[in-house]
Amino acid sequence: MTHQSHPLVQVGEEVADALAEGRAVVALESTIISHGMPYPDNVAMAREVEGIVRAHGAVPATIAVLDGVPRVGLDEASLELLGSDPDVAKLSVRDLPLVVAQRRHGATTVAATMRLAHLAGIRVFVTGGLGGVHRGAERTFDVSADLGELAVTPVTVVSAGVKSILDIGLTLETLETNGVPVLVHGSDEFPSFYSRSSGYAAPSRVDSAAEVAAAMRVADGLGLASGMVVANPVPETDEIPAAEIADVIEQALADLDARGTTGQDVTPYLLGRIVELTGGASLRTNIALVRDNAAFGADVAVSYAGR
Repeated sequence: MTHQSHPLVQVGEEVADALAEGRAVVALESTIISHGMPYPDNVAMAREVEGIVRAHGAVPATIAVLDGVPRVGLDEASLELLGSDPDVAKLSVRDLPLVVAQRRHGATTVAATMRLAHLAGIRVFVTGGLGGVHRGAERTFDVSADLGELAVTPVTVVSAGVKSILDIGLTLETLETNGVPVLVHGSDEFPSFYSRSSGYAAPSRVDSAAEVAAAMRVADGLGLASGMVVANPVPETDEIPAAEIADVIEQALADLDARGTTGQDVTPYLLGRIVELTGGASLRTNIALVRDNAAFGADVAVSYAGR
C-alpha cells in the first residue's frame, strides 16, 4: 500500500514509512504540550507519551503547525519549541487557514488534530479528555468543536471521557445525534476524566483493543464518515472520586463566572484552577490518564493494523 499524503501536510519520515507499510501509527495532539502543563514538565510528558506508544508497538505522530506548516510527527527541537515558546497559538479547525497562511506556530486541539491526522491517513488518536457541551450551553451556545469534528472525520479518539468541567449528559446526547459510536473500555459507566464514574451509563462497552479495532473495520466497510469515541477510564489507583472533584469544579466554575472569562480561554482556565484547588492532585491524575490512554490507544492501533 503506497501512502499519498496531503500536499499541505508535512509527514515526518518515520511516520510516513509506517503508514506506507501499513504499520500502527498513533496521532497525539499538541495543545496539551503548549497550553496544558508548565515547561519543562510538558516536554518531558510529551516525550514520555511518545515512548509509551513505541513500547506498545506503534509509531507516535505528534501533530502541530510550525512556521505555517501542518506537521505530523515532530522531532526533539519541535517539541521543545511547542513547550517553551509563549507565542504558540491554540488552534481549532477554524484557526488553521489563517495561522497556516500567516506562517505562524500553533498547537492543535482535539478537533484540529483529528482533521490533520485524517489528511495524513492516521486512524487512531490519543488524548487526555474530550471537549463537549459546556455547562450553561443553553445560554452561551458554548459547544466544543471536538463534537462537530467527530461527526465528520473518521478518526478513533481514545480519551478518559469528557472533561468533567462539561455537561456530560448533553455531550453524550449530541454525540448520539451526530451518529458517533461511543465505546467504553472495561466499564458499564461512562467516565468523567478525573473519575471513573459520571452517573451516565456507557452507550456501549468493549473489553479489549481487538474489539475496538473490529468495530473500526466495520465502520470502514460501511463507509461511515464519523469518528469513534473510545472512553478509557482513568486507572482506579489514580482517580479522584467524582464526589470529591464535584465540589472543586463548582468552585472553579464560580471563579470563572466572577472573572468573566469566555471562549477558548475557558477550558485552560478551569483546568489550571482545578490544579490549584486540588494542590496538584488533578495534574497527577491528568498525567496518569494520558499515560494509560497512550498504552491502550497504541494497542488499538496495533490491532487495527494487524488485520
